[in-house]
This record gives sequence, structure tokens and C-alpha cells, in this order.
Amino acid sequence: VQLQASGGGLVQAGDSLKLSCAASGRTFSSYVMGWFRQAPEKEREFVGSITRSGDAKYYADSMKGRFTMSRDNAKNTVSLQMSGLKPEDTAVYYCAATSGSGTWYRRSQSYDFWGQGTQVTVSS
Repeated sequence: VQLQASGGGLVQAGDSLKLSCAASGRTFSSYVMGWFRQAPEKEREFVGSITRSGDAKYYADSMKGRFTMSRDNAKNTVSLQMSGLKPEDTAVYYCAATSGSGTWYRRSQSYDFWGQGTQVTVSS
């Protein structure tokens, strides 16, 4: 599967932003999807993961209540709605897909396919 992330940009602290990830192929619903982010000089960080059907989502503690994942299997897309953005949310955001047998995954090593990333910059 090929992934294309979009929607990043420059926003102010407190603003909202929605990222989207479009997937190619006809088996999108068979993949667990995830979002990760990487700030300069930092390791890639788990943001959230969504099950194949979209009925359950799992988030990093620092994102709970501010970030919401969703997916549309008919349109082969997964989204990340971010609200209450903070300067520390500044990073390149990546969507990822895995064909693993689990329902969700936190570790980046568990994901097989990655999008190219989209930059989110939050100014104070």
C-alpha cells in the first residue's frame, strides 16, 4: 500500500488542524493504521493507532483529548484531527500501515508502510 499524507501547515497555539492520509490499493480495510510524529533531533513518537474497522482508537497520553483519529475505508483515508495545538506539537507527522495480526500497534517497528510525512508547525 502507498500512503500520502497531507494537511500540514503553520498554525498558532490553540488552533486546530486536520491531517489526512490517502492510501492506494483495494485492501485498505485490512490494515491497522497509525500516526507518528518526529520533531527535529528527536525520535519518532507514537501519536495514535486505529483498528481496521475504525471502531477503536488508541492514543499517546499527551494526545488524549486533543487528537482524534478516524478512517473511511470506502475512501481509503485515515485522518488525524488535532485541536488545542501547542508549540511542542511541532513535528513532521507520518501515517503508517501495518498488516500485522493485532488490533493496534504503538511501536513504529510494527508498521510496514509509511507515508512521506507532512510538516506541522505551531507558533506560540
